Amino acid sequence: VQLQASGGGLVQAGGSLRLSCAASKRASDNYDMGWFRQAPGKEREFVARITWNGGNRYYADVVKGRFTISRDNDKSTVWLHMDSLKPEDTAVYYCAVFMGGRYWDARDYNYWGQGTLVTVSS
Repeated sequence: VQLQASGGGLVQAGGSLRLSCAASKRASDNYDMGWFRQAPGKEREFVARITWNGGNRYYADVVKGRFTISRDNDKSTVWLHMDSLKPEDTAVYYCAVFMGGRYWDARDYNYWGQGTLVTVSS
């Protein structure tokens, strides 16, 4: 499975962006998917996870209520809709396939996309 993340860019604080993660094949349809982010000089951190059928969603506390993860298996695509963006949301955002285990731990994910940069100006 190859993942391609896109949709990043420069936005003012309070604005919105929608990130997309397109999978190269429908093998990802049977897996939970996640979004992580990594700011300069910081560890990669969990943002959100969605189960294979979209039935359950999990969010990091710092984005809960502002970000929404969704998916369309017919399009082999996962989205991360981000509202009320803050400067501290600035990071490279990555999507990946959850392989089981601790969903907040990047080590339990595989098939990482190349990342897309989100910059939030104050």
